[in-house]
Amino acid sequence: MVLFQTKRIKTVIIFIIVMVVFIWLFQNNYIKLSIFQKSINQSTVSNKQVQENAYLEKIDNFIIKEYSKKQILLHTIQAQTYFSYKNSPIKLIDVEVKTFNASQKESLVLRSNRAEILKSGEIFFNEEVNIKTSTGVYHELDTESLIVLSDVGKIKSNREVTYLGNNAKINAKSMEMDIDSDTMILKGKVNIFQDSGAKITTTDLFINHENGEKKYNSQNKTSYLSNKNKVNSEKGIDMDMNQNLIKLLGKVEILDFNGGSIKTTNLLIDQSNGGEIFKSNEPSHLRSNTVDIKAKKMHYDAITKKLKLMEQVTAVYE
Repeated sequence: MVLFQTKRIKTVIIFIIVMVVFIWLFQNNYIKLSIFQKSINQSTVSNKQVQENAYLEKIDNFIIKEYSKKQILLHTIQAQTYFSYKNSPIKLIDVEVKTFNASQKESLVLRSNRAEILKSGEIFFNEEVNIKTSTGVYHELDTESLIVLSDVGKIKSNREVTYLGNNAKINAKSMEMDIDSDTMILKGKVNIFQDSGAKITTTDLFINHENGEKKYNSQNKTSYLSNKNKVNSEKGIDMDMNQNLIKLLGKVEILDFNGGSIKTTNLLIDQSNGGEIFKSNEPSHLRSNTVDIKAKKMHYDAITKKLKLMEQVTAVYE
């Protein structure tokens, strides 16, 4: 009985010693953590103070008007905050730029979270930019820099651009927009990612929003890829985004079609009502390992996988 009590006492003593060591270590680490956190906070405050002290001038609710040599109003610039620096461009926060045409009517409104003004007078927008034209059309862009050249009525970007279109996201190497005509060209290799999952690859895509239209056009080789179908076009693409219609121009080939391919001309892809129907009123040629069919017209529902070859159909089965 005495031996048992002695063991219990020793166990209690060991437990107490372990708890004391644990608490001491915890307190020590807590002190270190507190000091580290305090150091971070002080560093953050210090950096903020450096940033605040770095600018030469700060103006809240900033506004300025720019005129041509003939005293014609070119644009106005408004910003929530204006910062000027000794050896860096002027920085604007929550900025809005309005451009004006020769009749002094508002032609364009650009909004962004950040922008810069160079000594040359050029305005650079950064990141996401919302553009509203005089016709009421909205354009939404995301790029590292967008330059407004109001004296020549142009907007340019020499950096990669992401353009958010109707049910699609478009990536391009650069862009140029004409303010008055409400037209834009996305330059270099262009990838169009549709919300439906289809991908279109082309070069130098022309976008026209004049008179309420939403048409995309390219005269270069184009490929259309969706699910199991890949379509190549020699002469480009016409897209009517209001009607959800895509026309692949010139000679067209539908690849990987049930182990074969279909060759035709001027293929229309109807994406209205959530569908994907390939149509051609030009001579069409289906060829695979087992069949060779020619017809005057072709109709293919890519969703139900139903193909119709119509008028003067000739077939050879192997």
